[in-house]
Amino acid sequence: MAHFILEYSTNINSNTLALRELFAKLHQTAASTGLFPQAGLRSRAHPCQDFFVADGRPEFAFVHLNFRIGSGRTEAEQLSAFTALREVFLAHFEPLSSTQGVALSFEMTELPEKLRHNHNTVRDHL
Repeated sequence: MAHFILEYSTNINSNTLALRELFAKLHQTAASTGLFPQAGLRSRAHPCQDFFVADGRPEFAFVHLNFRIGSGRTEAEQLSAFTALREVFLAHFEPLSSTQGVALSFEMTELPEKLRHNHNTVRDHL
């Protein structure tokens, strides 16, 4: 179980967002750590039409990425994965950051084992 949940302001051009490319890079990086099985990786994006950034200028934008993971990884493993994924996230949005005011944020959230349930048949079809 590892989910990328992205929220973004709708004043960002979809070509600039390039979400399929971003998600592909994030999945590849997460899987390459050996900590997250590819079959358990999922990504989704939620556009936010109603938003207010800083002083409310309409050109200011935001992108927030939450990487939700199941329990069972050491703090060192989590930090290593977080660092690698953060670099992918920041590099992907560097062109946007250099052309307009954008607030980028990334967090990793570990979900307690007893408070989650997964039923996944993707492995059966890979």
